[in-house]
Formats: sequence, structure tokens, C-alpha cells
Amino acid sequence: MSTQDPVALIVAAFALALVFATHGKASDALSPWAEGVQIRPVSTQEGRHTIHSYFNVCPESPDGRWVLFYASGTADGHEGEVRILERATGKEEALARNVSVEDAHRAACQQWASSGRRVVLHDARNGQWVVAVVDVATRQERVLARDRQLCWGQPQSDLVTLYGCHWNPGAHTGLELLNVETGEIKVVVTASAVKEAYPAWVAKQFGDAPLSVFFPILSPDLKRVFFKMATPLGGDFRSSKASRREGLVCYDLANRRFLFLREKWGHPCWHPNSRTILEPGNLLIDSDTGALSRVPDQPAFRGSHPSISPDGQLFVTDALLAYEQGKQEWAVVVGLMSGGRHQVIHRFDNSRGARSWRRSHPHPVFSADGKRIYYNVSSGQWTQLCVAEAKP
Repeated sequence: MSTQDPVALIVAAFALALVFATHGKASDALSPWAEGVQIRPVSTQEGRHTIHSYFNVCPESPDGRWVLFYASGTADGHEGEVRILERATGKEEALARNVSVEDAHRAACQQWASSGRRVVLHDARNGQWVVAVVDVATRQERVLARDRQLCWGQPQSDLVTLYGCHWNPGAHTGLELLNVETGEIKVVVTASAVKEAYPAWVAKQFGDAPLSVFFPILSPDLKRVFFKMATPLGGDFRSSKASRREGLVCYDLANRRFLFLREKWGHPCWHPNSRTILEPGNLLIDSDTGALSRVPDQPAFRGSHPSISPDGQLFVTDALLAYEQGKQEWAVVVGLMSGGRHQVIHRFDNSRGARSWRRSHPHPVFSADGKRIYYNVSSGQWTQLCVAEAKP
């Protein structure tokens, strides 16, 4: 083949470009967030709080069409609506009205399920906590569980996790899985099984106090779950004295066995590989063994709620930069999971917003395609759900 052959030269150049593109993929993952990031409120409507629920779940639907959020016109944010907004048009609709929540920190724990066909939420109705599912196409609601609260599933799945009210669990002391398609509820881990697996730790932390599972979070492949343990303290549920919660217990649902216990719960999230757990301080936990490692050469961000991009290359976290004279300066930070570099994409005062007993934190999380980051900002009278979009 002649080196002057124009077709051969084009093919060779293309192949070389492909090699460089593939080789540089991880190191360039941060580049779209280095400059030209566009930041705006998700909704332009004024006179209300707009809050996404948590850093373990994305408010954008898996297909990118809708954004799900809780909206409230009350100062404390404790009463409101669960709404969806169409990204292309800005049109909004309420899926649930007159919703009563525990705080403005996690709102109604609203989340996508069934690949975006359904939205699940919990709500205190007439003094009883219920878990309800709404069909997005028909807007029909079904109440599927009572006297429980909702925690985090995965948006592509029909499964979400339930637990008994942590201040008064009653008969619902175990971890339950709810199938929002069929309505079936199955107990998969009991509180007594945790006590049998880790008797010394339970005795040390809780003594003979009653126990219940609290805050279970499903892995992306639905095969594992981690959670805390709780004991009621008899206080009002809108109070830090409602219960005491300790530990991080990881359980293998597929093989029905406990994997590890960690005494400290930070703000854990699953890696997309469904094996690694990321905790504040850049701490990585191997869920097979509980072994620890760290994301190298990254600062330990204060006040951190980290989550990981869908491709596993980046993390995003909020970070408390300064606390002075009642003001709190926070930032949203994106960094390489391989370590070494990070980028601050937004700084803001987060000391105002919803006047709930538990404050609304930014809780940043990536969209399903990794191109957008959603987070709450409480720099004014109203907490606002914002979106940062990476430079194309």
C-alpha cells in the first residue's frame, strides 16, 4: 500500500483519532464541567419551594422528558404537591396534592419507578403514613402500603424499599420490598436477623431497646441493599428526637446473606457497578467484604452528599465551604473517580430557603445520560431546584 494513497491515509487518520479518543476518555470526563456550564432553576414559577428528594435518586425521568419535584408554598415546606415538569415545554402537572411530609430535607421521597412509567411517594394522610404510586400516563393513584415510609429503589425497576415509621414502627420492623406493578409486599430482612448476625454490635449500640430497619437503599442491579438500624425515642416525627439511627448494614438479597457491618453511616451511595459504595471523605467500601479504600488525591469535602455519574467516571457532591454569622456558603463539586482533579461548578449561600426543622441540603445527582446535575439551592426565601448542564 502506498503512503500516498488518499483513502489509506484517511482510514489511518480515523483509526489514530479513535485510539486517542478512547485512551483519553477517562481523563477528559471532567472537561465538559470545566467551563461553559449553564445553571438555571428548573421551574420559573415564583412564590414556592421546589425540592428534589435526595442524592440517591435523580429527579429527571430515565428518558429525559420529565423532572419530578416537590413544591410547597408554605414557609416550612411541610405541606405541598408532587409535580412533574416537561423539560421541552416547561409545562407542569400535579401528580399528588395536599401532601404532608416529614421535612424539607427529603420531601415526599418522590422517585421514578417502572422505567419512568410510575412515580412513587409517601405522605402522612389523616395521621397515617401511606406509600402511593401514580401512573404518569393516566394520573391514576393507588395506595399500596400503610404505616410505612418509602426509601430508595432504582428508576428502571418496579421495586422500591419500605420500612416501618422509625419513631413507631409497630409490626413493620423489617426491610420490605414493594412491587409497584403487582402491589406485592415482601419482607426480605428482619430486625431479629440483624440482631442474630451482629449481636455484640447491637448490644453495644441499642442494648435491649426495640429495633427496626431504617432507610434501605437498593443497588442498581437490585441484588444488594444497605440500611441503618433504628430504635424509637418517642418523640414527634418532626424532631431529631424521634428515633436514634446507627450503623451501615449491607445485605445480599440474591444469596440471602449479610455482607458487612460498618458502625458509621455517613451519606452512602451505590456505584453503578452495584459492588462499591461511596461515602463522604472519598471513602470506597467493597460491599463483598467491607474493605476500605479511597478515591486518591481528592479533598475531604465537608457536609458531603456524594453520588456517581452513570458511567462511573465522575462523582458530584455538595460541600460546605464556610459557616459564618448565620450564613452557609456551599458549593457543588464535580471530580474524577480516578482521583486527582475536581471542579467547582457553583457556589451559593444555602442558609435560607424552607424553614423546616431539618434543612434542605443541595443533594446533587447526575441525570441518566450524565449531562446534567440537579440540586437544591436555598439562597433566597424559597428553596429552588436547579439544574447545571455541561458544555456540549
